[in-house]
Amino acid sequence: MSDARGGDDAGDGAQDGAMPAFRLRGTNMSGAEFGETALPGTFGTNYIYPDETYVSGYTSQDYFIAKGMNTFRLQFRWERLQRQLDASFDATELARLDTTVDHMTSKGAYVILDPHNYARYNDQLIGSSAVPNSAFADFWSRLAQHYAANTRVIFGLVNEPHDMPTEQWRDAANAAIAAIRAAGAHNLILVPGNAWTGAWCWSQTFYGTANSVAMLGIVDPEDNYAFEVHQYLDSNYSGSGTTCQSTTIGTDSLASFTAWLRANGKRGMLGELGADANTTCMTAIDNMLGHLDANADVYIGWTWWSAGPWWQTYFMSLEPQSGVDAPQLATLATHL
Repeated sequence: MSDARGGDDAGDGAQDGAMPAFRLRGTNMSGAEFGETALPGTFGTNYIYPDETYVSGYTSQDYFIAKGMNTFRLQFRWERLQRQLDASFDATELARLDTTVDHMTSKGAYVILDPHNYARYNDQLIGSSAVPNSAFADFWSRLAQHYAANTRVIFGLVNEPHDMPTEQWRDAANAAIAAIRAAGAHNLILVPGNAWTGAWCWSQTFYGTANSVAMLGIVDPEDNYAFEVHQYLDSNYSGSGTTCQSTTIGTDSLASFTAWLRANGKRGMLGELGADANTTCMTAIDNMLGHLDANADVYIGWTWWSAGPWWQTYFMSLEPQSGVDAPQLATLATHL
């Protein structure tokens, strides 16, 4: 396996990892982050990659592309890929990641790499003495060098930092960005904020310094990054409930973040959104995606939460059941 993954641009205007000429839209592809209480765990028992190589008959990559999606946010765990900090990647795990990424990008899709770790490694915070910023930078240096040649790969720094000083996360993100660029990778980078990177609380201070203040200190010498936010619509914005607050809760929650992006010349990506298929929720989702469409000057796209071969009856899954589309897909289709 080579140290850099190949790719082509398929005439879409993405050169050397630069911003795609069209908006990203698609779904999270889950499974390789499963079994977080069993690390590294047993492949095929605790976790799986969403690819036909590992799940016989699993063709959802082709299914979603045929529906008009062009982006997959691919979850995995840092601890499985790099079994010890500052060490070489586990060859078997890297081959699984490569196989999945290569299949997705060869079909013309973009892949957002998502170490689904909440700004932690083995439950220790990035930026702590146990997981210094240099270890996070080492991880991203290796991953960036490996995928630098594939312009369809996007680097999502980590999933949902939380319960930490916002400045601590900002400094860790800057260390990772510097390492990515030093590795010679020009790929687009997605930078989440603190507090589970909720769009609804981007400017609030209940978690310390607001993201709207601290994240202005993000530095990328190539200016090829966007801020990734997540937005759910239930009572505590967690995505665990099936009842949405109102038909406008999505647009209301995004409004302040949208204004912040425009005022500061930044770009945003809605990396997770999702809801039950009831009428209130689907109207709210339709309105929220309409807000992204209307503000495409500052938003580069969205990925639904979620899909993957092990979701089965999960109420937000986009996986077809017995050949029948998930009910949420009808609403999403108008924005593809």
